[in-house]
Amino acid sequence: MVGRVDPDRLELTEVHRFPNRPVRVPEGLRWDVLSLYAGVLQGLRAAGRADSVGIDSWAVDYGLLDADGALLGNPVHYRDGRTEGVAEKVWATLPADELYAATGLQYAPFNTLYQLTAARSTAQFAAAKRLLLIPDLLAYWLTGEQGTELTNASTTQLIDPRTREWSYDVAERLGVDLGLFAPLRRPGDPAGVLRPEVLEETGLTGPVPVTTVGSHDTASAVAAVPAVGERFAYICTGTWSLAGLELAAPVLTEESRAANFTNELGLDGTVRYLRNIMGLWLLQECVRAWGEPDLGALLLEAAKVPALRSVVDAGDAAFLAPGRMPERIAEACRASGQPVPATPAEITRCILDSLALAHRKAVADAQRLADHPVDVVHIVGGGTRNALLCQLTADACGLPVVAGPTEAAALGNVLVQARAHGLVGDLAGMRSLLTRTQPLTRYEPRGGTERWRAAQARLVAG
Repeated sequence: MVGRVDPDRLELTEVHRFPNRPVRVPEGLRWDVLSLYAGVLQGLRAAGRADSVGIDSWAVDYGLLDADGALLGNPVHYRDGRTEGVAEKVWATLPADELYAATGLQYAPFNTLYQLTAARSTAQFAAAKRLLLIPDLLAYWLTGEQGTELTNASTTQLIDPRTREWSYDVAERLGVDLGLFAPLRRPGDPAGVLRPEVLEETGLTGPVPVTTVGSHDTASAVAAVPAVGERFAYICTGTWSLAGLELAAPVLTEESRAANFTNELGLDGTVRYLRNIMGLWLLQECVRAWGEPDLGALLLEAAKVPALRSVVDAGDAAFLAPGRMPERIAEACRASGQPVPATPAEITRCILDSLALAHRKAVADAQRLADHPVDVVHIVGGGTRNALLCQLTADACGLPVVAGPTEAAALGNVLVQARAHGLVGDLAGMRSLLTRTQPLTRYEPRGGTERWRAAQARLVAG
């Protein structure tokens, strides 16, 4: 994505899109990171000219380098099964409540801490001298310089969200060598310049600086929430739904841990207090299983299906792995004594109702746990294209929903680069520019929220 920014302009142009296809090999599920890097180089070539480059990606996963700085193997995919049962082993040394009080990170089986524990006995890990999170690995290949960006580091379960530095006590108690990590960087910090070989391969004229952004895509997306003031909730939608609040300080209570809320770090001292929900992954997997039917037509049919006929827990780890998603959703409905959706339209409606219900619960829980009321819900990311999901979320939450921008992560990435180069001001100024320049759609809640409360009670009872 190429962004063009000045005080009254924020434009984004897609110049190259490439697939991200994990590969299952005998030892497990792996990212094809060389293909991703080739896609980055092709994108830089297509850009034509760049004053700055910034990289964001998904969180938690990493590559291991040897003493020469060479990658030791394809990074493990967070959906790989190697972390099954690992959390319990960690908790035997450092109980879950103490771990949460120190790091504020929700339980997810694929957190970097659990991946490191699972990898500890491998020959590859024994040979490793450096660990780089995915966007930092790509930046290293572009520049030759190593760093660990803070917003992404906060998903490792090794950062203290109060100090915004490594949690040395957690690392020591669990035997994690923090020397594996490169020095911390913060959004806006310089991350080097493109190597001469990269300039030659891409045709760019140097020097081209690489700027550290919120390299966790959710951090970049939240930076691009076009909010006014502080009384807002956000839902970053895509493969996952990340629903929550932007706070000035973490919430580290036992009640917050029990509700599985996470405290990840954002721009300018903010905390992304949110819950991970399975998100549109459920629908993506179904569409793949159905042979890629026309999504627009499918959503029109789903809109005709009676509301809240059947719902599932969209945060259930049972839906984490790929494969057989339509059957697994049907089985979950059958097991909870609800009508079993049979057609693609019925299953799609079940998914969207379930996501809206999960959005409702996350927004309500976050307000209660953080004592932070909101007046509006902002939906950003790919789900903004799904008008039915946006409307159902407004209905479920009983709050207006403002949908947009769709490419929030890319816009947040671009804005942090622009700010580092003196083109925009603080976070409020960035959001003001977004509000003035990006198309936004408002959805007002319809009907009362009683039927959503009833559906939630039915799900809990099931």
